Amino acid sequence: MLHESTVRLVSFLSMLALVALAEFLFPRRPLTTPKARRWLVNGSIVVLDTLVIRLTMPLLPFGLAELAAARGWGVLNLVTLPQWASVLAAFIVLDIVIYLQHRAFHRIPVLWRLHRVHHTDLDLDVSSGTRFHPLEIIISILIKLAVVLLIGAPALAVVLFEIVLNATSLFNHGNVAIPLGVDRWLRLLLVTPDMHRVHHSVIPRETDSNFCFNFPWWDRLLGTYRAQPSAGHDGMQIGLKEFRNSEQLGLLYLLLLPFKGRRG
Repeated sequence: MLHESTVRLVSFLSMLALVALAEFLFPRRPLTTPKARRWLVNGSIVVLDTLVIRLTMPLLPFGLAELAAARGWGVLNLVTLPQWASVLAAFIVLDIVIYLQHRAFHRIPVLWRLHRVHHTDLDLDVSSGTRFHPLEIIISILIKLAVVLLIGAPALAVVLFEIVLNATSLFNHGNVAIPLGVDRWLRLLLVTPDMHRVHHSVIPRETDSNFCFNFPWWDRLLGTYRAQPSAGHDGMQIGLKEFRNSEQLGLLYLLLLPFKGRRG
């Protein structure tokens, strides 16, 4: 059987290639900054994130799920449920926690300092789904570790969630044109690029909306859903108002960004 990390890597690269191809064939918006420079920065960030995780995290959510199952830790390991029910319950809990985590990273100033690195991208495409500061990645993993331990998430649920989360992050950041009629129905089941693009608007009330990555329901249920940007998808400006110089937004600048300036 393939190792969990191999399955995740193959899934990630396959989705990256698929969305990149769709962007080339069916672009939603013209890009405003040089694509090669952005892809170099975003690609460097994901490589750095991977190295940091390998060097600093001796135990990841999948490994902890296996350990919790062996030791009987967590709620789902203390009750008798069909495997499918345990997997589904854990997946849903992990998904709503990621939604709440995302809101917290916008609401709490010290966390926003990290997360704004993601929002400094002046265009939105599949590479934007990898643009997260290493410290944000570490905090996210620590939160998932706590949830996995508390609920006793099955290892299968954890690996499925990680694969789906990576895939949807790439998909919903994609610069892909989806027919409006299809998008209207699709966003009832999952977060579409048009839905998530609103979240990357320079307008704060739009930035603080549409926090979901996988299921779109939490935004609707908890009052953070916004259907469309006020300027329309063709007219909206992406990024943050205080960071508009694409040449300045290099790798080193982004790594140091959380330690500079005010919250914004």
